[in-house]
Amino acid sequence: MKQLRKFMLTFGAFAVAFIASTAAIGAPPFGDPASTEYSQKLWRSLVAANLAGPKAIMSKAYKGQHPHGAVLDTIEGKVTVGGHTGAVIVKRNYGGKDVTIAKVADNPAKYLGAVTVMYKREAGYDADNRDWFWAKYKPDGSLHTNPKGMKLAGRVAKGKPKGCIACHQAAPGGDMVYNHDRFAGR
Repeated sequence: MKQLRKFMLTFGAFAVAFIASTAAIGAPPFGDPASTEYSQKLWRSLVAANLAGPKAIMSKAYKGQHPHGAVLDTIEGKVTVGGHTGAVIVKRNYGGKDVTIAKVADNPAKYLGAVTVMYKREAGYDADNRDWFWAKYKPDGSLHTNPKGMKLAGRVAKGKPKGCIACHQAAPGGDMVYNHDRFAGR
């Protein structure tokens, strides 16, 4: 009986320590249920604004690069999610065996592999990273996952050497955007 009691006390202490350490670590910075739910609200706002989905407005396609795609199409705007209106950058990523800029212009749906999005959330969401919310969607609006199965929505790869945030921290101008510095002061 003493040994059982000792085992129970030891196991109990281990369980408490494990739970405490898990709570201290907190939720992952991306792919969690709240980020996934928010990403779906964002997707619906993008579709309503014709920035994503079958009626999406296209800009001029251009030659892309890894990791996004061989051909890209980028468009910007503003959308409202949950009462917050923020700037959004939508990059459509095209690929395929025979993809060219001309073929994407003629039949974008055939070559669309992903829709990557940066959405400027409310101040304080992720001040270290200019309050950007990141998402990588499949053409149907569902989320892509990383090799570990984590959904790519939220603070994607925050604190990691590779991923959305790590790459975009190198963008000139301090706004985490490569093609302009429009958000540097915000």
